[in-house]
Amino acid sequence: MELGLVGLGKMGGNMRERIRRAGHTVIGYDRNPDLADVDSLQELVEKLRGPRVVWVMVPAGAATQSTIDELAELLSPGDIVVDGGNSRWTDDEKHAEELKAEGIGFVDCGVSGGVWGLENGYALMYGGDKDDVAKVQPIFDALKPEGEFGSVHAGKVGAGHFAKMVHNGIEYAMMQAFAEGWELLEKVDSVTDVREIFRSWQEGTVIRSWLLDLAVNALDDDEHLEKLRGFAADSGEGRWTVEAAIDNAVPLPAITASLFARFGSRQDDSPQMKMIAALRNQFGGHAVESKK
Repeated sequence: MELGLVGLGKMGGNMRERIRRAGHTVIGYDRNPDLADVDSLQELVEKLRGPRVVWVMVPAGAATQSTIDELAELLSPGDIVVDGGNSRWTDDEKHAEELKAEGIGFVDCGVSGGVWGLENGYALMYGGDKDDVAKVQPIFDALKPEGEFGSVHAGKVGAGHFAKMVHNGIEYAMMQAFAEGWELLEKVDSVTDVREIFRSWQEGTVIRSWLLDLAVNALDDDEHLEKLRGFAADSGEGRWTVEAAIDNAVPLPAITASLFARFGSRQDDSPQMKMIAALRNQFGGHAVESKK
């Protein structure tokens, strides 16, 4: 099928390549002309045959809103917009209503896979009407990992981004646990090789995981993480997870504590946050801050 893809950064660019490898046609637009296949959103829409599917991969908030506003004027009834960025689920409900007024369908899709997605595939969580989802299904199938699992129709509009938000909240807590364990091991004089302890956990233990593998990768690059400043940003989804927990009276002590730990990293050079920063760089290519 044909797909319009808006936003060709480190995620969107790799997604374009993976979809093309599956035999589909992708016409991409980005504000950076060196990355784009067309010069404008209007040209992108004009090059697609109807009914069109346009996938938006731009930052959440104002950038997503302005892109959807422009697409609402350019697309036709029966077309579909997919928001694959990290939008808040409440924004999805608003966008769906705005596009519905123009006869345009809307699907929200949480995407996980980071810089590894091109080769490994992307875990996908999508929400929307089943008929709208069906029109996008060939693209979901191209992006997902091989095998039975890796994608899910999570429910109504907003469910995809809500599921991805909870996924990221769990990720916060898992990274924090690895970071705390790493700092304690580094602190004790009797322990002489923390990196190899982490490596030994990769086989036969209950905590073996891809996240543990990435921790070992980071320690292979910088055994004591001495090159990093103990600072880790939060993308917003951890905050949204905690806010949703408050709204629904669901206790999330581990996820909440991991979010507050990141806030703490902005006050001092936290050893734990060196590991968090290293892990985020390993799986998502997120920027790290070096020591001055």
